[in-house]
Amino acid sequence: MSCDTAIVRIDRPARESFNFVSAARNLSLWSFGTWSVDIDETGLIQGRSIKDGSSIFVRIVPYPEQLLIDFMIGNEADSLTPRIYIRILPGSAMGGHDDECALMMTALRADGMDDQRWADLKAAHAFEVSLLKSAIETGYDHRNV
Repeated sequence: MSCDTAIVRIDRPARESFNFVSAARNLSLWSFGTWSVDIDETGLIQGRSIKDGSSIFVRIVPYPEQLLIDFMIGNEADSLTPRIYIRILPGSAMGGHDDECALMMTALRADGMDDQRWADLKAAHAFEVSLLKSAIETGYDHRNV
């Protein structure tokens, strides 16, 4: 098992960034794996990959006090495992100011994931944190174009 972490500094307070990332409705603004989403009344998300149209289920589990978010992921709604984690750090934790923060996205490589899929996932996450930064800082919503 291995993991990969992508990090970005965001020019917004940690709480604002946390609220944005933990909101299921925002997932389709930045996640390639869930570009098109349906969200049921329990918060379970069914998304479609922008790459190949495959379906995936996601449940976002936020921990507001710790500014942590677990993304429970699976191919079946009743078989979700924690595979993506986002941590938001206030700017002061890095020697900066609290009107900024750092966002770290960590992905776990699942058993059976081939090298190409893992490389694609790491590349996607590196770009997704950039999309998160832009969406949080500018409020731009490509779904309204």
